[in-house]
Amino acid sequence: MAAVLPHATSGTPMSGLARALVQAGRLTAQQADALQKKAAGDRSAFIDAIIADRALDASSLAAFCAETFGYPLLDLSTFSIESLPEAAIDAKLMAAQRVVALAKRGNRLSVAISDPTNTQALDQIKFQSEAAVEPVIVAHDALLALLATLTKSAEQNLNDMVGDDADIEFAEEEQTAAPVESQNEVEDAPIVRFLNKILMDAVQLGASDIHFEPYEKYYRIRMRVDGVLRDHAMPPLSIRDKLVSRIKVLAKLDISEKRVPQDGRMRLILSATRTIDFRVSTLPTLFGEKTVMRILDATQAQMGIDALGYDPDQKAILLDAISRPYGMVLVTGPTGSGKTVSLYSCLNVLNKPGINISTAEDPAEINLPGVNQVNVNDRAGLTFPVALKSFLRQDPDIIMVGEIRDLETADIAIKAAQTGHMVFSTLHTNDAPSTLTRLMNMGVAPFNIASSVILITAQRLARRLCNCKQPLEMGREALLAAGYREGDLQDDWTPYGPVGCERCLGSGYKGRVGIYQLMPISPAIEALILANGNSMQIAAQAEKDGVNSLRRSGLMKVKQGLTSLEEVLGCTNE
Repeated sequence: MAAVLPHATSGTPMSGLARALVQAGRLTAQQADALQKKAAGDRSAFIDAIIADRALDASSLAAFCAETFGYPLLDLSTFSIESLPEAAIDAKLMAAQRVVALAKRGNRLSVAISDPTNTQALDQIKFQSEAAVEPVIVAHDALLALLATLTKSAEQNLNDMVGDDADIEFAEEEQTAAPVESQNEVEDAPIVRFLNKILMDAVQLGASDIHFEPYEKYYRIRMRVDGVLRDHAMPPLSIRDKLVSRIKVLAKLDISEKRVPQDGRMRLILSATRTIDFRVSTLPTLFGEKTVMRILDATQAQMGIDALGYDPDQKAILLDAISRPYGMVLVTGPTGSGKTVSLYSCLNVLNKPGINISTAEDPAEINLPGVNQVNVNDRAGLTFPVALKSFLRQDPDIIMVGEIRDLETADIAIKAAQTGHMVFSTLHTNDAPSTLTRLMNMGVAPFNIASSVILITAQRLARRLCNCKQPLEMGREALLAAGYREGDLQDDWTPYGPVGCERCLGSGYKGRVGIYQLMPISPAIEALILANGNSMQIAAQAEKDGVNSLRRSGLMKVKQGLTSLEEVLGCTNE
């Protein structure tokens, strides 16, 4: 007679584990039925009811499962938590399905599980990890204890990093409703408090950028302070996805899109009179999404020209140029050299009730009341040329173009400068003379450049020496080799170097100071432009006109005791 598989007496089909135990004679059908009813009433799993009722102890049940289903048996007490692969399985999935990733070798993932008949858990892990799953049987009580330790460990690490509550307020328009299914993920209290703490730390340290960087075995957060990236925190790798999701929600990004880069922004309210904007950029990398937050403090644009570090003669040249009724002023330098702050400081000087100012940026980094700011949007067709053409129909006095990237933008900007408008813009070049040859290489006619550009300023940001600085003994030959002239060494002055104290976090530097090369377009330089002169010829003529190179300007900052010679040599060429 064929064997009849046992069923619960109530008519409800037995679970896989219950059927196996009954078939092996470890439980009667009546016991299995009662335990299943109890599990249903408690809204728990059948295996929980077995252990709670002491029908079988956890060790015996694990040994039975390993023998019956042919999987290896592991004693978790011999396993080190530190050896567990982080982020191999989503932490929420591990907790929900009560499994733990033990090891990952290539495309094979060993998973600790106490009920091997829970095929739903194994299928979900396989789908989420995209790996071949190899179950390993462990005692149920030991598995639950390990899961509790892992959950507590991650939250405790975050709490230790955060300390006291870090409650901050975001601008109302920046808060957006996440989908219902993602609310728990993005509003996890430890994650929220941790991100708040990171943002407040960045503001207090005066950081310009925050980098959230995922790697295979760890997660790193760095901040750029005074132009130098510094390690700030290493939270558990398991929070990577939750942290990125929280940032995406605040920045109005698509929380479900992880395959392509995204850009957004958010606003942090510090007080009734001060807000901080963050420009957010996500980038898919090998081990997750890297997120960079650029900190945009509008108060920087309110500092004024004097706070930027221009020498008195440079300040006079700049103010004279921007006060003219028409022409073009170009600011050049690498990313992060302070071009935007310089331009906004100029706009702030000119921002008066009788002046119409319009800007086209990608995106607008600092909100300036009284200025009409436009974010270009290439996908929507709002490019720099389109925005500039629209500006010219809006009766502007001053136009700012975030960056001249192509010939079309350059042509429209130059024509605007030739027809009664003051135009400000930026270019990515190394110094002022090479800016002119860059425009020529773009295809701008030399006569258009000569008739429109009135001033080019190249700049760098050097770290400012902290008050803990101390005099350095440097030989005459070393100073001359650095670029000083004999006349510079006649004066009584001493170069200073960094020391390090609590105020500057041991770096010896606190804040930054601008190094500038201001090159007005003189008649002699105009002649060189019309003759298609190269950057070396233009630089030589600029020196004859009394224009200091970036290195020369930096050396004067060393002479004033504002920065170190090492810092100037590191950020300028000669």
